[in-house]
Amino acid sequence: MRIIHTSDWHLGRMLEGRSRIEEQVKFIDELCTIVEDEAVDLVLIAGDVFDTVNPPAIAEELFYDALNRLSAGGKRAVVAIAGNHDNPERLCAASSLAERNGITLYGLPKDVLTPSLLAQPNQGKVVRVAAGQGWVELHIPGCPDPAIIAMLPYPSESRLNEVLSESLDEEILRQEYSKRVQQLFATFGQNYRADAVNLGISHLFVRGGMQSESERPIELGSAPTVEVEAMSFGAQYVALGHLHRAQAVKGAPVPTRYSGSPLAYSFSETGYAKSVIFVEAFPGQPVTTREIFLSAGYPLVKWQAKEGLAQVQRWIDEGKDLNAWIDLEVSVTSALNSQDIHTLRRQRERLINIRPVFPETEQIVAEARSKLPIDELFRKFYQDRTGGAEPEQELVSLFLSLIDPDKDSEGYEENGSIKLELHNTESLSQTNGRAEGEIA
Repeated sequence: MRIIHTSDWHLGRMLEGRSRIEEQVKFIDELCTIVEDEAVDLVLIAGDVFDTVNPPAIAEELFYDALNRLSAGGKRAVVAIAGNHDNPERLCAASSLAERNGITLYGLPKDVLTPSLLAQPNQGKVVRVAAGQGWVELHIPGCPDPAIIAMLPYPSESRLNEVLSESLDEEILRQEYSKRVQQLFATFGQNYRADAVNLGISHLFVRGGMQSESERPIELGSAPTVEVEAMSFGAQYVALGHLHRAQAVKGAPVPTRYSGSPLAYSFSETGYAKSVIFVEAFPGQPVTTREIFLSAGYPLVKWQAKEGLAQVQRWIDEGKDLNAWIDLEVSVTSALNSQDIHTLRRQRERLINIRPVFPETEQIVAEARSKLPIDELFRKFYQDRTGGAEPEQELVSLFLSLIDPDKDSEGYEENGSIKLELHNTESLSQTNGRAEGEIA
């Protein structure tokens, strides 16, 4: 059985207000080409199909078009589960129609699926021959062996409809959460058989995974971590979604991987290679995997113009990073005027952020490296930018919370390892706005 594992499409997502639909369309085209070229039998989509629970119409249209093309009229199996950004009910709204085309949509951890009633195996289409809560058995044309897939969509307490611990202690909650996820996997895995290709798919965070800034939380607090031991439930391969960097889960008993997002969704992902995972599996044998790298989408790059606007203009004239989204940091001695900004943006439409860096900023960064307390550095910066005014303690606390919401000012008294990058007083308010928007 030949399998493609992908996740975290985030259809409809913007980059600082700029649409990414054009790039997402190109990704779908590339994915469909890969699936055809590799003669894939099964496509696994491990959650976060959409970027919000209320996606724009064009994002939904793109998703349904992708399902139609990937399923090849029911000759290829497609399984998609809900991630934390998806509305489970909305994702599964077309389940009845999707099932007739070999597509399984699964929204909530406790949903119960039923076998197909209208189709029979060996009729040239994918057939769901058996199913239940958290699992499905598929017969796929051209594959002599069935696929049995244990499915666990994003398992928050609210979606599980369970209170996992009465304690408010974070460590106890994490332990109980991980234990519950392991129990669910073990229950679903009881349906595995020696004569089938046994797979798992979920959308969660396994301890040790490498995160990036583009994985935005959408609820207060953080989803607890799952221990790697929870992945021991008999699958031959486990397809995960949630982390945007492609990576293997270290210490897992069988190949367990995050495919990562197909596009870079924040400048923290600059330099990341984007890919899907190809898996070849036979019943009762170890699987083989390889990354297939993607070319769709514009890269995200950072420019640091220490020589000022003249250097930026030279790079533009040279055609540097012509097809990239650009995050610009430019050293200046005076504030940029609106004409400067307009000129730059007119020459490069994908120039996203333009941040001036003043000489005094570099001095503050140098002081940060000398291990001064972060709150004192912020006070000095504020005084420099306001002519000596003293910042209110509430503003200082807000600044520290934006650096690390889990620490207060005392947590930074002797921390010299944090690099402080302050550009102007407007940066703080802009950062605060982005943080509030992401939590919302």
